[in-house]
Amino acid sequence: MNQWLAGVSWGGALNMALKYGGRRDYRALTYGALRKPSGVAFTRSRGLEVVYDPMINQGTHFSDVLRERMHIRGLVPPSVQPLNVQVQRIVKNLNDIEKPIDKYSFLQQLLDRNVVLFYKVLVEHFSELAPIVYTPTVGQACQFLDLIYRRTKGMWFSVYDIGMMKSMTYNWPEEDVDVIVVTDGGRILGLGDLGSNGMAIPIGKLNLYVAGGGLHPKKTLPVTIDVGTDNETLLNNPMYLGVHRRRLEGEDYMRFVEEWMDAVTTRWPNACIQFEDFGTANAFALLEKYRDRYLCFNDDIQSTGCIALASVLASLRARGLSFGDLLGERIVIAGAGSAGLGVCGQIVQYLVDKGVDSKEAYARFWMLDHHGLIGKGRPVEDLLFSQGSFQRSDLPSGMGLLEVVRAVKPTILIGLSGAKGIFTGDVLREMSKHVERPVILPLSNPSDNSECTAEEVCKHTKGKAIFASGSPFPSVKMSDGKVMHTNQCNNIYSFPGMGLAVSTCGLRRVTDEMFHASAVKIASLMNDKDVSKGILFPPLAQLRDVSAHVAAAIVEEAMKQDLVRDPPPPDEDIVDFMATSMWTPSYDVLVPVH
Repeated sequence: MNQWLAGVSWGGALNMALKYGGRRDYRALTYGALRKPSGVAFTRSRGLEVVYDPMINQGTHFSDVLRERMHIRGLVPPSVQPLNVQVQRIVKNLNDIEKPIDKYSFLQQLLDRNVVLFYKVLVEHFSELAPIVYTPTVGQACQFLDLIYRRTKGMWFSVYDIGMMKSMTYNWPEEDVDVIVVTDGGRILGLGDLGSNGMAIPIGKLNLYVAGGGLHPKKTLPVTIDVGTDNETLLNNPMYLGVHRRRLEGEDYMRFVEEWMDAVTTRWPNACIQFEDFGTANAFALLEKYRDRYLCFNDDIQSTGCIALASVLASLRARGLSFGDLLGERIVIAGAGSAGLGVCGQIVQYLVDKGVDSKEAYARFWMLDHHGLIGKGRPVEDLLFSQGSFQRSDLPSGMGLLEVVRAVKPTILIGLSGAKGIFTGDVLREMSKHVERPVILPLSNPSDNSECTAEEVCKHTKGKAIFASGSPFPSVKMSDGKVMHTNQCNNIYSFPGMGLAVSTCGLRRVTDEMFHASAVKIASLMNDKDVSKGILFPPLAQLRDVSAHVAAAIVEEAMKQDLVRDPPPPDEDIVDFMATSMWTPSYDVLVPVH
């Protein structure tokens, strides 16, 4: 019998499941696996243990009955306050804080105390707070994690733990984990190697899975694998939280990750593993090694590729074209790392799946790295992974961005370089010379690393551009009163839906076709009138609705590929099913057990 049922009869548990859990828990029973019903929390904790447990703490919300039942009378203030009043208190405090990093710290401390209240605030104020809990503020949090660290929210696996990882997984208390986000800190956003300080990334990413995709917070696990760091500043910092040694490389690195993968998939065989912010070489190597063995994907390669594809497809609609017109686009991309290659690879694979010859698909791209255009004369041995597939034979290697734009006359300009300001006024003006509505996508994060700003694009294209960026920029109002709308081309529109599909229907694998289905769905959500104005995506405040549609599209594609363990009910609308399966932040009924 599961631990949470100790002291409770099977019949009592069944009644509670049906009373508080609703359809999803009854459905679980029919499959022969009695799960903890949603809306009910069984606990052995009493007194201060209840108040100090963030998963069950209700703060000033505890009723008189619960205060007596849980032995906390006198341990919390006497006023019994509804959740909405608690939210008001938090929001008022947030509004009094000026610096984003201080808001971040305040919210993370709230998460340490009261999980439900944290997510209630985040869900209700998502548009304002998403940039605080994740990009761009999370980049600063990673840089200073050694100073702002307060309490563990995930697991670290380091070089000190080799040979012990499988047993270590049992130190994490949750038996049922749906999504694990893992980083090795090798390439945090555009900030480089931040080693163990990168833990803020998995934490922030999973905050978005829960708030935007409706995953249960207890079923998420942030992980950092600490293989060392080559960042001299961190190595010389006595307060650095990670291992003070150089990074493992080559076979030593791969053996370390292999042990970790074996450990977590043994403990949580149905969990989806998301690789996040690995260095380019390791990112591709790990994805290729594990994508067909385990339920996993790389967010920087595949999710970023998905939302970039969605942006490109939506931009076709904005220009009065159809998705089938994609082959006619000329795409210049500045950035040939994991994200840049992932974006281009995703678009190429989408075209190939539509019947386009791969050579013809690759011919629509002109890719630049820090040496300039990857073109004729670049030695093959200097190219990484799939960069060779994008090498041009018609233009010389090393051409600068402005030269390439003049020569190619692209319709779409994408930035994933991490190089601030490289989309100069000259580049933007050259784009608008040859295209009525150029598509400008500066996707590097955080905003300090963006290739250009929305104001710069508006100024140099006279507001005619279709604009989407990795980090948020406000829309720009021009002197004539017209508005150049901005969009956030952020994989936040993609990965929460993937997590929802995993948690709800149990995917066996993640495939490129699922990301293509996601991209098409995301690009199709806005009506024609709004898209024609350059509004490509729904507002972030509607992210849960977006995630339900994305999850439905993923599951439909997964069923075609026979990759679903637990299909949705055949007589129910799949989008509605996804929406009603989401966890919503509300306090559970606490049931003490012995």
